[in-house]
Amino acid sequence: MAEQNPRLMSKQAMLAAASTSSRIRPTVHEIFTKVNNAKDKPKKIEVLKEYDSPALRQLLKGAFDPKIEWDLPDGTPPYMANEAPIGTEHTYLEEEARKLWHFIIGADPELSKTRKETLFIQMLEGLHQSEATVLLNIKDKQLNRVYKGLTEAVVKEAFNWNDDFMTN
Repeated sequence: MAEQNPRLMSKQAMLAAASTSSRIRPTVHEIFTKVNNAKDKPKKIEVLKEYDSPALRQLLKGAFDPKIEWDLPDGTPPYMANEAPIGTEHTYLEEEARKLWHFIIGADPELSKTRKETLFIQMLEGLHQSEATVLLNIKDKQLNRVYKGLTEAVVKEAFNWNDDFMTN
């Protein structure tokens, strides 16, 4: 029997490491596409519940809650779309969601309007182009026009939210 190099993992250790590796979470665009492709309302709700996270809830609240007003101009700002393949040189919307409070009216009065717009453009350029498009649709409250069936009613039911977008 050949001797094992002491600097290499044993076969058992490699198998154990492989069994603990987690599945990569889909992007927000991929989650919303699954909602779009689900056949009926219960299936759409099921998809949202399956991928539930604080970041996803924050994004959906920003998209549907009428009390959340974005302190950014409507439409698409001038930015360079990040065309790097998914999983390579870009950030993820789910990770960037924690920074979105800066762009809400009244949330960060220390930041000038120009600085907010610059930071938002930088965020868009860091995201994969599909995720940047999702963020723009969230900001402009257009998600339901892009993803069929991703509506305020579906989101409220999925997360047991009332009309104030709070848990019942």
